[in-house]
Amino acid sequence: MCGIPEILYVDHGSDFVSDHLAQVAADLKFQIVHSAVARPPGRGKVERFFGSINTELLTELPGHLVGGSPVTPPALSLRQLDEAIGRFITTYHRRVHSEIGVTPQDCWVGHGWLPRMPEDLEQLDLLLVRVATARVVHRDGIHFQGLRYLHPVLAAYVRESVTIRYDPHDITEIRVFHKNRFLCKAVSPDHTGDTIGLKDIQAARRAYRRRIRDQINERITAVTDYLPEPERPPVSPKPAKPPPAPPLRAYLED
Repeated sequence: MCGIPEILYVDHGSDFVSDHLAQVAADLKFQIVHSAVARPPGRGKVERFFGSINTELLTELPGHLVGGSPVTPPALSLRQLDEAIGRFITTYHRRVHSEIGVTPQDCWVGHGWLPRMPEDLEQLDLLLVRVATARVVHRDGIHFQGLRYLHPVLAAYVRESVTIRYDPHDITEIRVFHKNRFLCKAVSPDHTGDTIGLKDIQAARRAYRRRIRDQINERITAVTDYLPEPERPPVSPKPAKPPPAPPLRAYLED
């Protein structure tokens, strides 16, 4: 089930009001329509599907919340959750729907209808991946998010500024552009065959910072226990207040 829609009906989430999505819509020639704010009935079909995910899928996964507390210990990474949702969607499309009496997949391809497809899948990938800030090509490749990317073509662009595009779900590969012209697909040789998402790296960095901060706090506490108590400066006594001046006397002659 795929294709380019004529109208994309979405809510006001940050991804759906972004300039990136507006540019993709202009390039693929479809219209974006936003639903009314704070009116869930206007999104009944997609809300119904979310209900199926909440009641049929999430309740079976580790870490499901009941009353704000997990019933089972959380054990899934973001990538594993994404894969579980993908499997559920495949199953959902292939089972008979109670309202339409057929599977959603059969309904989608019924009557010989063919969706509008992009002319080039590579161009579609370039539209959907994110655009990162400019990078400079070094002798050992391009550095991004703590990874190093190599390609023979980059040897001719050392010290040149380039723009990279990347898939946030897998940043082991980036697409490199020079002055809006595609150069190559550079890969991280240290992670060949792996799949690493941007969120995985960000989560690892946060965990590393927390671990370092905890170690520093533990060492500060340990050192403080062996340090002598700091000497407090002597407190000088407050000067005594001078006695009040006697009141002026008034005489009858005045």
